[in-house]
Amino acid sequence: MIWLGIDTANSPLSVAIVKDDVLLIEESSMMKVNHSLRAMPAVEEACRKASIMPYEIDAIAVSEGPGSYTGVRIGVTIAKTLAWTLDKPLYGVSSLKSLAMNGQFFYGLICPLIDARRSNVYSAVYRATSGDLAAVMEDQHCALEELLEKLKKLAEPVLFVGEDVKLHESVIRENLGDQVLFASFAMNVPRASSAIALAQLAEQAEKVHTFTPQYKRITEAEANLVKKESAHE
Repeated sequence: MIWLGIDTANSPLSVAIVKDDVLLIEESSMMKVNHSLRAMPAVEEACRKASIMPYEIDAIAVSEGPGSYTGVRIGVTIAKTLAWTLDKPLYGVSSLKSLAMNGQFFYGLICPLIDARRSNVYSAVYRATSGDLAAVMEDQHCALEELLEKLKKLAEPVLFVGEDVKLHESVIRENLGDQVLFASFAMNVPRASSAIALAQLAEQAEKVHTFTPQYKRITEAEANLVKKESAHE
């Protein structure tokens, strides 16, 4: 079985092809590139290098968010278009859980983190289990201080994973002290092969037409509407 994996949920771009549980190719870049220009060519290049024709792909895995609004939307749009035109099953996986897979052999809590600006983050907390990750805290958009307070109460070692962790490292250290560990730069790169590995554990594929990104955050327009309705109550 041949899988195509796509992860454009944040600044990094990752594309992978796995055949019969063998990774044929994976190309990841931490460069802040324009996904609208680079994502589809990256998929085409991966297929060419792996000598795989698009029609040979059996299933597609995509990082569904949370993360960059534009990045998530581009990856999901490409995956849906390919799944529809090739008539292949589509599987969406959490971008945070996929990132957390980089720390799956850590004995303790694994906390993937993506910056959401204004001292907010997209994050979750997982614990490694046999072949998977169990959610201790579900994917969420929250204030960094709120996340750190919850982690402090758990009183367990925490491994932070993700390129954006360095933006908040001093605050994290200040709040968690010896409880915290930071992944190396090599472990902070999102991997499309991890998205594939998680998709293989899914019970069923997505409905392509109705599949939507999981932003975990309401839009500014929705937030303003909520404020307006609250003001009139």
